[in-house]
Amino acid sequence: MFRVLLLALLVLAAVVSIRTVAYRHVIDDAPPGLPVEIDEARIVEHLQQAIAIPTVSPQPPEIADPLAFDAFLAWLETTYPRVFAELEPTRHGGHSLLLTWAGRGAGTGATPAPVLLTAHYDVVPVIAGSESLWRYPPFAGRVADGYVWGRGALDNKNAVVGLMEAVDWLLQRGERPQRSVYLSFGHDEELGGTAGAAAVVEHLRQSGVRLAWSLDEGSFVFQNMFPGVTVPVATINTAEKGSVTLRIIATAAGGHSSMPPQETAVGRLAEALVRLQEHPLAGGLEGLAAESFDAIGPHMPLLQRALFANRWLFGPLVESQLAQLPFANAMLRTTTAPTMLQGSPKVNVLPIEAVATVNFRIHPRDSVEDVVRHVESVVSGEHVRVEALPGRPASAVADAGSEGFRLIEQSVRAEFGEVVVAPGLLVAATDSRHYGEIADNAFRFNPMVVTEAEIAGFHGTNERISTAGMVQGVRAYVRLLRGL
Repeated sequence: MFRVLLLALLVLAAVVSIRTVAYRHVIDDAPPGLPVEIDEARIVEHLQQAIAIPTVSPQPPEIADPLAFDAFLAWLETTYPRVFAELEPTRHGGHSLLLTWAGRGAGTGATPAPVLLTAHYDVVPVIAGSESLWRYPPFAGRVADGYVWGRGALDNKNAVVGLMEAVDWLLQRGERPQRSVYLSFGHDEELGGTAGAAAVVEHLRQSGVRLAWSLDEGSFVFQNMFPGVTVPVATINTAEKGSVTLRIIATAAGGHSSMPPQETAVGRLAEALVRLQEHPLAGGLEGLAAESFDAIGPHMPLLQRALFANRWLFGPLVESQLAQLPFANAMLRTTTAPTMLQGSPKVNVLPIEAVATVNFRIHPRDSVEDVVRHVESVVSGEHVRVEALPGRPASAVADAGSEGFRLIEQSVRAEFGEVVVAPGLLVAATDSRHYGEIADNAFRFNPMVVTEAEIAGFHGTNERISTAGMVQGVRAYVRLLRGL
């Protein structure tokens, strides 16, 4: 028995070792590309100017300043006169801009379908009272310490400026794509894109346009984001999560706080929320998440590489460890996030109702209905009910083997050299929820290097992008457009 057990352990160790050695992801050599010599100082200056125009999308949207949006569009036209002269500009939904770049082969019948490159220029507000926490004023567009600082530096004026600079650079050299290219710059992405991107999509649909693929904001070229992975990782998001918000309502007898009953509405609500967080929707390292980690895993340290290479044996351990990391957990499952609470209007009054607002970001394997059913099964009872607000499903998953993904990947490798390229899942939301309606494939990716510290600036304090990362992004856009 002992010998049999020892032999079995030796065989198991051998299998684990062999699979670990065979668990590889070869980084292809970067394709040769023509040099892209650009005016770095001009690019940085233009991003500074763009940040300085406070195109804020507040809540409620009615209090947005239309003059700032008019000023930004006027600045674009003044700054890039060559682009506006050679591309056809149209405005949609009020302040969203669509630029049409007719391809050399447009109308010949043999030209591939057009593509759409997009970004948005509205930004979220700076939290009132947090201005003093910013190292530099959020709308000053300061350059310091190797960064451009300010609201919109990462989300998403960097891409607006990057695309305009790339197109202008190509036009200056007489270059023009074979197929038609559309550029769309939304003005209300932070509010859902229901006025801007939706109007652009409707215009293209009525014009009979069907896109081969679209590219919107999304992931980046990440540096030092994955523990032990020393090479940059470019995750080209091929899908984005959906979203639904539920109201969990607990009821009880009201009264004076001096004589509380054994069970109160607040207590019942608290118990429901604890149950909900202890019973998340099922997840797993499969599908898109598995594709992502199978590209990244071979570049991890030996122990982690052995675990990922032998998920048939260590799968539950791998998933439990990933679930401890917020960004990884979000890739594995539909997430649960209680965000708002409401109870009594007065300190000494027991509420009749206590309400929690809970936001769910829906994984492509789940639906809005799946989320509602799960939550009702976990928390509903005699004194607790669930109300669902309107939600939206996760997007379709784009084809990582398609021409669009390949062209984006080639431009990344040509610019950044040794880099891991993997499909990914965007856990937030973009205007691609609209653009994807008329595209065979919708991708979400920004060709710019960011670190974990810089990512914290998204919708937060001290938003910034490195000047080097911004310049590389412009060159990557040039290479992508040349691929067309």
